[in-house]
Amino acid sequence: MPTETLTRNPVIRLDPADNVVVARDDIAAGVSIPSEGVTTNHDIPMGHKVATQAISKGDPVRKYDTIIGFAGEDIVPGDWLHTHNVLMDDFQKDYRYAQDYVAADVLPEAQRATFLGYPRADGRYGTRNMIGIFITVNCAATVARKISRYFDEERLAEYPNVDGVVAFIHEQGCGMEQSGEPLDLLRRTLAGYIRHPNTAGALVCSLGCERNNLQKFMEAESLATGKMLRTVTMQQIGGTLNAVEEGKAVIREMLEDANRIEREPASAEHIMIGLQCGGSDGFSGLSANPALGKAVDILVRNGGTAILSETSELYGIEHTLTSRAKSEEIGRQFIARINWWLDYNKGRDTQINGTVSPGNQAGGLANVIEKSLGGSKKGGSTGINAVYEYAYPVTEKGLVLMDTPGFDPVSATGQIAGGANLICFTTGRGSCFGSYPAPTIKLASNSTMFTRMEGDMDINCGKVIDGESSLDEMGEEIFAKILAIASGEASKSELLGVGEEEFAPWQIGVLS
Repeated sequence: MPTETLTRNPVIRLDPADNVVVARDDIAAGVSIPSEGVTTNHDIPMGHKVATQAISKGDPVRKYDTIIGFAGEDIVPGDWLHTHNVLMDDFQKDYRYAQDYVAADVLPEAQRATFLGYPRADGRYGTRNMIGIFITVNCAATVARKISRYFDEERLAEYPNVDGVVAFIHEQGCGMEQSGEPLDLLRRTLAGYIRHPNTAGALVCSLGCERNNLQKFMEAESLATGKMLRTVTMQQIGGTLNAVEEGKAVIREMLEDANRIEREPASAEHIMIGLQCGGSDGFSGLSANPALGKAVDILVRNGGTAILSETSELYGIEHTLTSRAKSEEIGRQFIARINWWLDYNKGRDTQINGTVSPGNQAGGLANVIEKSLGGSKKGGSTGINAVYEYAYPVTEKGLVLMDTPGFDPVSATGQIAGGANLICFTTGRGSCFGSYPAPTIKLASNSTMFTRMEGDMDINCGKVIDGESSLDEMGEEIFAKILAIASGEASKSELLGVGEEEFAPWQIGVLS
């Protein structure tokens, strides 16, 4: 086999204790890697792993000095490691509850960064000023859509301080249990959006006979109608046409008041970010995710909040998070949610049981543990101050966890319901996600994808892989973009109008 030596180091070593490195570019078989003293035995796709030492069958495979699986066969230096020879298995984890907790060194208020936000009566600040149209049941979806589409760009031109009128449509509200967690979850998700700091006013549309009864919903969530929270019931007002016309009239009244609210300087402590990753690749955990983690550390030092979620994509490395918990109780709350997911997914062909999506596999991720290892790096290095179940209001500052599924629209919906007024979304394969009323900032993990999909990507973290930027420098760049978009700069997804269809409350339980 001929040997070729590349002038640029074709691999990235993440930790001295690792027995693998990651291919910076596509590497052909027979390429010498002097920094590791090995020659590739196979073609290695970009973002995939190369063995740097012999690994006997059954021995751990280490990346970031963390076990990501076990050798399914005897592996020799230079071998390609992927799903065919890196297998998942249970192993004993030391949870070290709260032993590595580090309290954030929060800056004095006068030294904190600022942005231009919309002030709210409760002391919070919004990054956007929107009017939302909500439905108690899918039967009211068409009414909500017709109302929102009436208020197009031309009609909103005379309201420069209003960022949009958006319908939040879901498929639930009837054919479900009339009590219990599924209905409670739907209600608190809707209420979280209605109370959201980016929501200036809300109209709630109902049919009239649904199980998610309008009056009971309002009572359960302590919502009271007023000038900026109105309702319309189709069966009471005379049907679809009358409901649409009433809705238009209500929104027109709200627009006048919403437009009077103007941005003003606000401390970055009022920024709450939902952390997301989707369409991950082998570089996500090397560039975009840890760079976002650096930005999270900066935000936390400035008094802000970040929500790390996607519980099923934190499995396998949960012990690295429990050790950072503020207390043993908080650590155990997180493990209780991990165990719920493991029990719920027993016997199912789902990610938490090992196999990641085809796109993740093509990008170089062998299993869910490797994906979790990279995904967790979005949370930076500070302590974890609280654990929340899906869509509950987030009241703690700093880094917190929220239990959500791994599916991005469902996960981000829970974070926004909890109060996130921005979403930061890392991607290696090229997710085109967007969200309302909280804008999404998308971070590309590699320059190839960023160049190909620049119309969707806000920041190129591939500069880390290319050696053009350090993680610290990328963190500063991301934080600066967070402040700019929080102050009104449009994100790429906003420019494209992406986000209305991505409202997706978590559906749990049976439909009948």
